[in-house]
Amino acid sequence: MRTDRDSVFLTGGSGFVGSHVLRELLAAGYAVRALARTADPRLQGAEIVTGDLEHPGEFARAMDGCRYVVHCAALYSFAPTDRAAVRRVNVTGTEGIVEAARIAGVERVVLTSSSATLGPSNDGRPRTEDDWAIEGAASSYHHSKLEQERAAFAGRVPLIALLPTAPVGPGDWKPTPTGQMVVDFARGKMAALPPRGGLNLVPVEDVARAHVTALQRGRAGERYILGGENLLLDDVWALLAQATGKPMPRMRVPDPLLFAIASVDELRCRANKGAQPAVPLEGVRMSRERMFADSSKAQNELDFRPGPVREALQRAVGWYREHNYA
Repeated sequence: MRTDRDSVFLTGGSGFVGSHVLRELLAAGYAVRALARTADPRLQGAEIVTGDLEHPGEFARAMDGCRYVVHCAALYSFAPTDRAAVRRVNVTGTEGIVEAARIAGVERVVLTSSSATLGPSNDGRPRTEDDWAIEGAASSYHHSKLEQERAAFAGRVPLIALLPTAPVGPGDWKPTPTGQMVVDFARGKMAALPPRGGLNLVPVEDVARAHVTALQRGRAGERYILGGENLLLDDVWALLAQATGKPMPRMRVPDPLLFAIASVDELRCRANKGAQPAVPLEGVRMSRERMFADSSKAQNELDFRPGPVREALQRAVGWYREHNYA
């Protein structure tokens, strides 16, 4: 029987991963206090605390009485004009969250980081928790996650970092870049084969359950990769073709042409504040990398057993169609 002390302060609870984490926390019997800018129906079942990661000064008071903090919130944007905001939210905001947790006497913090902090595995070896991306080599968002993780571990509170790869499944409403890939394929907008990179896909529901397990069994000071299947992008396209019923494209855009298109789009976005890139230059660069990862540590210590990616993609496609995205 849990006590009132078994409560969690959750950030990012209305986001893709965070909403699934909220559902799992409530199912496990935790009382959840969720940080949000405004009331949101996705936060049903949680006590809502109004706040903003760019202004973390009042968080210690909001965390009073909470045993744990789960920090899922982050700002993800490929827009060049958003880069300063990405760092303020993801790095400075995290520093504020961790310091507030220390002041409030929180027992432990679980941080949702990213496998992008590991760097690519172009040498053929899937990355492990001992790997760190090279400074400045990643996109601005992924570099901010690298800084975020280091800043979080520098705080004076017991902390566990979870490193999801690319979660897929229902409820990606914004959507994330991976979710947008699913939507575009389902809409028949993927007219060409992808670049020759690869990534690791993982069902979002399994990522969410691992957050609850990390509260109970994770070791403070440790990183845990939450990955599913390492797949070439061509294999991802084949799974999407099966899930959506759309045909596989037959042509592949040459890399120099793709980079030229993305570079022009980057200039357009720099000239128009608030514009979102249709072909993100950072995304094109990343799509040539092989972002493969090894989740053995999470399997051994957190009993992490992700389900099939094929079924997660089918659930994602079904959710998007049900909600009129595709």
